[in-house]
Amino acid sequence: MNTYLVFSIERQKFAVSVTMVLEVLQKQLITHIPAAPAHLLGIINFRGEILPVYNTRQKFNYSVSTNENSGFIIVFDFIKNDEKFTVAAEVDTVSDVIEIADQQIIEVPDLGLSFESNFIKGALKQNNDIKI
Repeated sequence: MNTYLVFSIERQKFAVSVTMVLEVLQKQLITHIPAAPAHLLGIINFRGEILPVYNTRQKFNYSVSTNENSGFIIVFDFIKNDEKFTVAAEVDTVSDVIEIADQQIIEVPDLGLSFESNFIKGALKQNNDIKI
C-alpha cells in the first residue's frame, strides 16, 4: 500500500504520492513574472527558496478561476531525467490522504494530452469516483 494526497481541480480528483509532497500551503501572494507562459502563475518564497507556481487549471486545459483568494498550493519534489525539481502547483481543494495498493491503479491509455502525461501513473475507481 502507498499513501496519496487527494486534491481537486475543477471537481476532477487527482492523487499524488505523499513521498513527493513537501507541504500544503494556504493560497498566498504569488509574485507574477512579466511575459511568463500562461501555465506559470509566478513565484513564491518557500523556506528561503524561490519556487515556480504552476497554474494547474491552465496546464490541464480547465477554465481559469476568477477567485484568486481560494485554493491551495502544493509544494512537491519530482525527478525528471535524474534531476530533482521542487515546484509548487495551485489546486482548488485538498481533501484527503488515502492508501492505494499498486494493483488498484488502472493504466490510462495514451490520450494525446497536451501536457506531459508521463506524470499520470493511472486511474483509481473508488466509490463511483475516479481519481487520476
